[in-house]
Amino acid sequence: MHLLEHLHRNVKTIAMPSAMVVGALLCRPITALENASHQMITPALIFLMLFVTFCRVSPKQMKPSMLHLWLIVLQLAGCVGVYVVLRPFNEVVAQGAMVCILAPVAMAAVVIAGMLGANVATMATYSLICNMVVALVAPVVLTFTGTGACTFAQILARIAPLLIMPFAAAQFCRFVFPKGAKWVGEHGQISFYMWLVSLMVIIARTTSFIIDLHGASFATELWLAFAALVICLVQFKVGRQLGRRYGDPPAGGQSLGQKNTVLAVWMSQAFLDPISSIAPTAYIVWQNFVNSYQIYKKDKERFK
Repeated sequence: MHLLEHLHRNVKTIAMPSAMVVGALLCRPITALENASHQMITPALIFLMLFVTFCRVSPKQMKPSMLHLWLIVLQLAGCVGVYVVLRPFNEVVAQGAMVCILAPVAMAAVVIAGMLGANVATMATYSLICNMVVALVAPVVLTFTGTGACTFAQILARIAPLLIMPFAAAQFCRFVFPKGAKWVGEHGQISFYMWLVSLMVIIARTTSFIIDLHGASFATELWLAFAALVICLVQFKVGRQLGRRYGDPPAGGQSLGQKNTVLAVWMSQAFLDPISSIAPTAYIVWQNFVNSYQIYKKDKERFK
């Protein structure tokens, strides 16, 4: 049994970096497969991951808290502040940095946070609150900072299907098939392996996007990637410190640090200078390196 636990720990340690490498190396065939599926592979996997996670959560456990309020305030104030500070130096970099903060928490953050020992109900509550607030605020921010008008309906259409549907399906299963829901909830490790496949697809699409990108200067690309790295590290750090004040560092870190980068890339390309999408594209890589390190560190503590 000790050997199996040791093997499982080692697999989890190298799995995420390995998935990223495979996705980058096989970017063309994986992207072609994703296009052939009409971009349904990643949404389907995220739906299943959230369904498995939400089977562990009762609506009675989901209560807004001061942690949620402070996270929202930091996110909204941070995106405006970064844009105002960076705009005089470079408009494109300012837009890219801003959208890395404005983007709502990733749907899969609930799954990763659960692996790190966070309160899943706290994460699920914040995921719902954050995505709805961003859907309301993003159209205003993007209209004033971008090149085109953005509406609440456009943002909500991108968020709602993968936010509300898995939660509703999980609660229906809990009510109608409680034993089945309990079994699914007890085998939550399935979500990790679904996330690996999803990560591979996301990195493949990211790599293809970078290869095919034209019209951006190399210096601008570097500044956008560097801005994304700094923002990623700061958000995870500040989120964990804030979460520690309320007794849940992993929930705070993942809530503020792990972003819905697919939505962020779409917002950049649709409503800002398209080149600014390099920042959320780079953020995909940075946040998954952070997640890999956190999972490695957590497993190291667990198996001591």
